[in-house]
Amino acid sequence: MSKDYVAIIDVKDHVGQEVTIGAWVANKSGKGKLAFLQLRDGTAFFQAVAFKPNFIEKYGEEDGTAKFDVIKRLSQETSVLVTGIVKEDERSKFGYELDVTDLEVVGESVDYPITPKEHGTDFLMDHRHLWLRSRRQMAIMQIRNAIIYATYEFFDQNGFVKFDSPILSGNAAENTTELFETDYFGNPAFLSQSGQLYLEAGVMALGRVFDFGPVFRAEKSKTRRHLTEFWMMDAEYAFMSHEQSLDLQEAYVKALIQGVLDRAPQALEILERDVEALKRYIAEPFKRVSYDDAISLLQEHEADEDADYEHLEHGDDFGSPHETWISNYFGVPTFVVNYPASFKAFYMKPVPGNPERVLCADLLAPEGYGEIIGGSVREDDYQKLYDKIVAEGLDPKDYAFYLDLRKYGSVPHAGFGLGLERMVTFVAGTKHIREAIPFPRMLHRLKP
Repeated sequence: MSKDYVAIIDVKDHVGQEVTIGAWVANKSGKGKLAFLQLRDGTAFFQAVAFKPNFIEKYGEEDGTAKFDVIKRLSQETSVLVTGIVKEDERSKFGYELDVTDLEVVGESVDYPITPKEHGTDFLMDHRHLWLRSRRQMAIMQIRNAIIYATYEFFDQNGFVKFDSPILSGNAAENTTELFETDYFGNPAFLSQSGQLYLEAGVMALGRVFDFGPVFRAEKSKTRRHLTEFWMMDAEYAFMSHEQSLDLQEAYVKALIQGVLDRAPQALEILERDVEALKRYIAEPFKRVSYDDAISLLQEHEADEDADYEHLEHGDDFGSPHETWISNYFGVPTFVVNYPASFKAFYMKPVPGNPERVLCADLLAPEGYGEIIGGSVREDDYQKLYDKIVAEGLDPKDYAFYLDLRKYGSVPHAGFGLGLERMVTFVAGTKHIREAIPFPRMLHRLKP
């Protein structure tokens, strides 16, 4: 097995040539002298065609028949080394197929549990380690990969330094009821809810920083938008205004969408995603609306036929139906800015002249995908932050390092966090966030 193999996604560069591909048999059909193999190798799916007379002509009656019989007996998910001539195929969406000249079985697969028939979600989740091999799940993972790649590319191009925040923390970032507590050599510790507080230490050292890693929420939620373990990208930057921060967030999200269009177009095609809608989200400016204007807009339209949401007063927080309606009303990703301080985090800086509102924004994705980004300007005044910590009933001693950042050369700074799985779900056009991560951790799921 020392020879070079060609990936399925690259067969377009080998039309008319004989190549060998390492792959798995996703499905098989045929009759008589013809066998059709649906092959996958992690880059793409395509068809290989075996014609019995060709094998007999090449290997003789006995050996040719034996080789063809091996192909006809192949079972689902058997791994193979398949050799053949690459041909263009206008009937196929992929555009190419393989005329098989030889095949070697690498690993047998017996009684593969996920057959081409329909299976229930619980069954598929119990077999997630195998479900990942399916065409749809492979496409979603390719989109996830493209978003991760585009994230590193964007921040590198914009002068950011990757700065890793710890997973274990000695104190809760905001609210202990949403954190997982563990024993740390006899002392309580918490799994990270956000890397933000530590990232602010990084911004004072490096100016522009971002982290990207797993975070954990212990809230007992079972909605299609929630996971207990997920990946978050947090970014922090010094000397940037609220409006400039929104400009950066908009540019970042557009770069992520473009990254998927560039790097995983075949995945979007498999998922039948509306690519023109994604292109429009890149081309058109995102909408920005204040929280209070959004509440007024909801009140104004609550009698409309499509207004499937409960009445809200100024000071109430949005639910998912409200977020869906707002973003669909504007038809593009929408920033809702300057929420009430009463239900936002203690570290957010008040709107000048209006202490009841804070300089923050949630970015709501259209098509019902809800919040994908949350960000704010951070309070940079030591005494004001100290007073807010006390007012929230938190112990200033638990935030000593965070307060120190305001004592030694504090500067105006802002930041935001993007939930990777929510972004993947939005770009992929899938219905449930559980498919956006390889092994989802939810309220009642810890295996496989």
